Amino acid sequence: MRLSQITPMSKRYQLILSAVHMVYRLVNSTYNVNELSLRLTRLLCQFIKAQAATIVILDFEKKKIVLAAIFNNKINILLEKKNKLAQITDKERRVTQGYAIFEKKLIGIPLVADDNVGAIFVRRGRKDPAFEDFDREMLSVFAEQSVTAIKNLQLYEQQQKTILSSIKFIDKLLEKQRHCAARHSPVYFKIVKALAQKLHMREEGIDRLFYASVLHDAGAVDIPYEILSKTSQLTAEEFKIIRDLPAKSAALIKPVDFLAPVLPIILYQHENYDGTGYPSGLKKEQIPLGARIMAVMSAFEAMIGGRPYRGRLAVLEAVQELKRNSGTQFDPKVVKAFCELYQQKKFRNYLYKLK
Repeated sequence: MRLSQITPMSKRYQLILSAVHMVYRLVNSTYNVNELSLRLTRLLCQFIKAQAATIVILDFEKKKIVLAAIFNNKINILLEKKNKLAQITDKERRVTQGYAIFEKKLIGIPLVADDNVGAIFVRRGRKDPAFEDFDREMLSVFAEQSVTAIKNLQLYEQQQKTILSSIKFIDKLLEKQRHCAARHSPVYFKIVKALAQKLHMREEGIDRLFYASVLHDAGAVDIPYEILSKTSQLTAEEFKIIRDLPAKSAALIKPVDFLAPVLPIILYQHENYDGTGYPSGLKKEQIPLGARIMAVMSAFEAMIGGRPYRGRLAVLEAVQELKRNSGTQFDPKVVKAFCELYQQKKFRNYLYKLK
């Protein structure tokens, strides 16, 4: 008799522990609120045997609904636009304000840290069994495990926005003071992003590429403008100063902890695939993928944009030049991805806008 009473309870606690473990693993492998919300909805349906799950997120400061992630046991849906968020019912909105719901086919629990972060919901269909107290307990566990992670990611994303504003300010300052001899075209990063996605780079890696594309020449503030703007051949001493530019740029942003993963991209963007580049003579996979992508893109932009000491190439000529230097100056995989993207009209249009 005792055994029959203990066994179901043990199974329930095992299920709760399993849920805690899964949420913990999920949180530690996810880097933004959108992705975490989508993945949590799938996990909820799995553990609570719900027909659908929804997570609603409030804005970090204004406390307005800015995101709803939904899983209906078939597909994930992410609602971010104002007209789509209008689908959220008044009942659901009340839960984001701190009111819980416990009905036969619907449970809603607010996500609360120091204040309201959002809400979490599970639903069952007409033919499904009604929710029990244990289902509510399970959802509470999910909410408690998730809310801190969501709040921390919101803080992290807010920090990213602040730093990004500072980065853009530095970029404008460099442009205004004409320190950068070859500032990237606005379409440059669209090409970089397409190339990174083609090479299956993760979202955080693509973000780092964006920061690197803005800050790669930040060290130019310490280089005399006469050298940067020189139209004739550089002297050996002047060339040495230019070769020090990546290290100067890396040193300038090193104190910002958030940008630490960007440093290798900036520092090694002039390394060649065969090991003949600088500053460290790295080769092949020793060179970070982001730096290998930057090397191809910066070279292509320089070829079609021209320099004071060198004429412009046509887009197709520049593509052929990348192919000729594949395996020596450039990573063959990056060049191959670039050439495959070149077959797409949208990508070609980006390239022609670089001129």
